[in-house]
Formats: sequence, structure tokens, C-alpha cells
Amino acid sequence: MQTHQITMVCSCAALSACTSLLPHTESQSRAPWPDYPSAELAFSRVDTEKTTLTQLHEMGIDPKKTPNILLLSHADLMRRLALSGGGDPTLLAPQIQNCIKQPTACFAYEIEQRSINRQRDGNFLLDFLGFKRRTAISGWQFNAIFIIQGDLVVYKLWSGTPSIESVEQETTPLGPLQNFSPSIFGF
Repeated sequence: MQTHQITMVCSCAALSACTSLLPHTESQSRAPWPDYPSAELAFSRVDTEKTTLTQLHEMGIDPKKTPNILLLSHADLMRRLALSGGGDPTLLAPQIQNCIKQPTACFAYEIEQRSINRQRDGNFLLDFLGFKRRTAISGWQFNAIFIIQGDLVVYKLWSGTPSIESVEQETTPLGPLQNFSPSIFGF
């Protein structure tokens, strides 16, 4: 009987130290760039009033061939830019104003690419039983809009987060008992 108890204690100790058993989640949107610097470099290679639609497609920015590139109509573009201009089109860049005047010849590509890694770390046993969970979050995010009029990129805009690092920590003092509903106890 004592051998069985020693085996159980050793097993629990081994499991409590083994963080490789904790869940790991990776979320990536597929797009032409493997990392933030590549996205920034590709964006910088697009010259407004010079880069053609064909050249943009050759760079991998093509909604028909590359996933997660949104094709925006004139109306979609207006909704996205309405706040930045305060509702007054004269406050927008001249290229956007020209686009507004020729709605059938103007459209945009929007790219939202992110790569987020969620790694749980800490004590396996405390995590498994729900007492204490710690998740380290890392990654990056890049967003870009290319406005195309006719066959030419006339305007581009980007935003992003080159480095995302945060930690989520959840402590539940009663562990698995904290999530029970009163109906389980007959209340």
C-alpha cells in the first residue's frame, strides 16, 4: 500500500512541474507576410500614384489569390473614413476626395494581419485543477488600406502593433468548486 502512495505522490510532483502539458494556442491570419517587419517593408514598397494594380497583385496583395484581404467598395471605404474626416469630405486627403467624386472607378483593399501566441505557463496541477492559470500572450498585428482608382494605387494608410506582450492571470481560490452551480448541491 505504501508503494502505491509513493507512486501517487511522485506522479503528482512530476505533473505539477511539467508545463509542457499546459495548453498552447497560436492564432495567425494567413497573408503575404510572415512577420511585422516584412509587412512594413512590403507596405513601404507601394508608391502612391506609381504602383499599378498589376504590380500590387505581383507583390502578393491580391484578394483573389491571397486570403484575408478584404475588397472594399466605395461605400465601405466611405464608412471607414467618415470618422477621420469628421464627416466633411473636404477634410480628407485630396486623393480620397477624388475617389469620392468617381465612385465607380474607386475601390480599396484592406489587410488585417495578426499573429498571436497564447502560452499557458506555471504549475500544471494548479492550472489543471483551476486554482491558478497564467497565460503569456505575444505576437504582432498589421493593418493596411490601399485605395485604388482605375488601375493605380492613389492612397495608402497603415497602422499596427509591432510587438504584443501581455499576461493574463486568473486565480480561483476554491479551484474546481468555484465553478459549481448551486443546483449541484441541491439548493
